[in-house]
Amino acid sequence: MQHTRRLAEFCAALSLDELPPEVVRKSKLCMLDYVANVYGSLELGAVQSVVTYFRERKGPAEVSVLGCGFKTAVRDAAFLNGTLAEAIEAQDGLRFGGNHACSAVMPAALAVGEKHGRSGREVLEAVIAGYEVADHVAAAVHPFHTLSGFLPTGTCGTFGAAAAAARLKGLDGGGIHNALGVAGYLVPLSMAEQLMGGYTVKIVQGGQAAQSAITAVGLAEAGMTGDPVVLEGGELRGGFTQITVKAEPVLERLTEGLGDHYTIMDVYFKPYTACRHTHGAAQATIELLAENGVEADDVESVLVRTYAVAAVAVGKGIPEDGSFVSAQFSTPYVVAACLLDGEMGPAQLTDERMADPRIAELLGRVTVEQDDELNAVYPDKTASRVELTLKDGRKLTRQVDIPRGDPRDPMEEDAISDKLRRFASLRTGRDAEGIIDLCLRLDEVKNISELAEMI
Repeated sequence: MQHTRRLAEFCAALSLDELPPEVVRKSKLCMLDYVANVYGSLELGAVQSVVTYFRERKGPAEVSVLGCGFKTAVRDAAFLNGTLAEAIEAQDGLRFGGNHACSAVMPAALAVGEKHGRSGREVLEAVIAGYEVADHVAAAVHPFHTLSGFLPTGTCGTFGAAAAAARLKGLDGGGIHNALGVAGYLVPLSMAEQLMGGYTVKIVQGGQAAQSAITAVGLAEAGMTGDPVVLEGGELRGGFTQITVKAEPVLERLTEGLGDHYTIMDVYFKPYTACRHTHGAAQATIELLAENGVEADDVESVLVRTYAVAAVAVGKGIPEDGSFVSAQFSTPYVVAACLLDGEMGPAQLTDERMADPRIAELLGRVTVEQDDELNAVYPDKTASRVELTLKDGRKLTRQVDIPRGDPRDPMEEDAISDKLRRFASLRTGRDAEGIIDLCLRLDEVKNISELAEMI
């Protein structure tokens, strides 16, 4: 089966009129959540440095850099807006692919859509198509892609971003097919080592994917050709899914259920600004504090029991010179921040907060252990159990089997709107209510620039 071709033809034929209403609604919530993350990311010093770099380049004022008050070239805007989606680590994601399609697809769709005056309806169609491509490609190589040293948001996300951009440029099925082939040659390396080492360049993976995708579509329009079986590979076994895993990819996942089930419905939202593997512990800690009137000073020690992947990926503390990326991928840091502040948001990732000696002291009281029972129910459940030992000798325990935001315990319109309000409140003069309204009726918006310029 020619999976790459089938994906392209599916994307070309996708129409909002024929989609289940719940799929359209979920795409609007994804857009709303994306905007919230843009505002949250702008609180980070590293993000402001990237924005300043591009602002000083003074590129042509073509499309909006979201939340920043200036416009620049399409590809540069997509790079920045992808960085803004990714940096705060509160972006939506898919368990079954270990990826975050929004970080690549949303910035590509908005940049190309604004450049060409596309409607909100057209952008939503492109976003849904882009999520399908990115998610199916990620599923085909999950989990071995990450275990082989890659981050699927940047790699697999490039194909989704290319599909979205190609649709908005008006390419037909054949054109999208070729654009995917070209995109496969431009896919960024997106090294998992950068993330695990806490290096802040990790935050640009979505932007790099979006920028590469837009370049690929432009080259395809200019007549460049790419491998028609770029995803599944041919006789040389050089397809994307074959050369980026140290195991056999599951090729049928590239198109499995395509058109019958939409992967965007499996996407989770994040209430906390940290790796999803930390969320069960964060939620349990906050709930224990609230329900028992406990404060950080009352806690003697914390034991977090969790599944093997979480214990390995986020069970460590952070080094002395660790960055906010280190903190986002550290259950001990996340739990310490929740103990001290009762939340895990943008404020808990600032340089000032991370330098607070109280955080460091609390972090030292947190231990993470693998639990065989919790590991046995993974990946169906991403469960964590938090055991607080108080200074008065009491022990408090809370287990979270399915962290909030999962489709089985969803964050709905009200919760995501509140997330946007909270993150937007950090940026003065932002019309949060107007943005929420536009996102929720995006299929009625005649020109996507109305939303981009409001943000």
